[in-house]
Amino acid sequence: MDLIPMPSDATTYSADDEVFTLRPETVIAAGPGTEAAARWLRGTVGAATGLPLSAGEASGGGAVRLAVDETVPGGPEGYRLTVDPVGGVRITGAGPAGVFWGAQTFRQLLGPDAFRRAPLAERTWTVPACHLADAPRFGWRGFMLDVARHFMPKDVVFRYLDLMAAHKLNVLHLHLTDDQGWRVEIRRHPRLTEVGAWRERTKVGLRESPLWDERPHGGYYTQDDIREIVGYAAARHITVVPEVDIPGHSQAAISAYPELGNTDVLDTSALPVLTSWGVNPNVLAPTEAVLRFYEEVFTELLELFPGTFFHIGGDECPKEQWTASLAAKDRIVELGLRDEDELQSRLISHFDRWLAERGRRLIGWDEIMEGGLPEGATVSSWRGCRGGITAARAGHDVVMCPESHVYLDWRQSDSPDEPVPIGYVRTLEDVYRFEPVPPELTPQEAAHVIGTQANVWTEVLDSVRAVDYMVFPRLAAFAEVAWSALGAPADRDWPDFQARMRTHYARLDALGVEYRPPGGPLPWQRRPGVLGRPKPGSPPIV
Repeated sequence: MDLIPMPSDATTYSADDEVFTLRPETVIAAGPGTEAAARWLRGTVGAATGLPLSAGEASGGGAVRLAVDETVPGGPEGYRLTVDPVGGVRITGAGPAGVFWGAQTFRQLLGPDAFRRAPLAERTWTVPACHLADAPRFGWRGFMLDVARHFMPKDVVFRYLDLMAAHKLNVLHLHLTDDQGWRVEIRRHPRLTEVGAWRERTKVGLRESPLWDERPHGGYYTQDDIREIVGYAAARHITVVPEVDIPGHSQAAISAYPELGNTDVLDTSALPVLTSWGVNPNVLAPTEAVLRFYEEVFTELLELFPGTFFHIGGDECPKEQWTASLAAKDRIVELGLRDEDELQSRLISHFDRWLAERGRRLIGWDEIMEGGLPEGATVSSWRGCRGGITAARAGHDVVMCPESHVYLDWRQSDSPDEPVPIGYVRTLEDVYRFEPVPPELTPQEAAHVIGTQANVWTEVLDSVRAVDYMVFPRLAAFAEVAWSALGAPADRDWPDFQARMRTHYARLDALGVEYRPPGGPLPWQRRPGVLGRPKPGSPPIV
């Protein structure tokens, strides 16, 4: 059974004639709470098969039955799927999400052509007789898409939401702001998109490259676009977590509103939206006025993103401007702080309280631990697992996303044919053997690892084709890590996963995903001529 992610318990009946056949008269009998899953099946499987899959009552064996039963084990995302040649198909979830994930599994059982948008030819559609019981290991199975460095129109976001759903991932972390662009409309502060969403040109390749794309680059989502994205995600049981990066990675905002910067250190009115990559010294000023500005920004965003978590970044904030700023020094004295690290911690703590008062939870990259971690904060552990271990031991929730394992913009091979390679080599097998829960945590501490996440940064990924190449097939391996209880990394059945991937590549082909082939990049996927290419075995280049 070539399913990805692999279900926790699956039984297949071996006789060739033990199948259920979808027919023109097959109906979907949707019980209370399953109507959305029924619509999804009709829109996807119905389109691929050319069958109406009409709504109807479950009479006889010609039905796909959907039901919610809270006694199904594994929490609200758990499900059972039974295929009986006579009795039909039954998908039962502990909640609507469980039914939806069961429907995803049913689509995989139909074969790769069930992932197309129209039928290829008249054929018989069968599903093998089987019984599956399944539930996810983690409640946070995330994918981060950086739309700040290179803007991705909303149709790309919709496409990636569908790809996430196909892999049973349930959190889309949207990196919406950075030095190189601000990507969401804020009506109270329109210059954030009028100015901050556009840069004059773009560095091509790594920082060492002398090459530039001289075309202006930019774009942003209107508030209605965001509502549409969030609604589209919710229909697929995916939560969208926005990230607005503070106090670093903020030059686009400072370019739009120069008073946000450290004006006693430099002339911020001359700062453009950044056109190159790397850690940038131009950061927000630690003033009350800046706090009020971002409270107004966050107030609008909370109306758009109803999920519990709100990501404030907090990473890679150089302190040189604060050290040189008399206003920052006065602020440290005023607040009774020791240094600039505590000043950043105070800023993060302010928004931790502010969000908590509004029923939300702050999450940030592991630098938010420097100077003291706010009481209610959740940590995205990206600089390895050490930050996550420390936070979990202190009783904080953690999402494990170490760059060493699940940064999907990192190169997949040492081959000189790889397009714009950065970071260490991380192969499909490396991702498959990633373990989100460090073994040194006690069971009580490990309970604070609420999930895991794969991230893709787009400094050198300037198109959806480039993103596809770096993300897939590794996101399929990550999805199995996030969903399935695979055991210790050394004990995982890599040959079995490779065998299942042969079928999954056909699914990705049907979906139009331009993944990296197992044998390496195709000629058009190579990108020769960009300087800054690392030598085999060299340290990471970022």
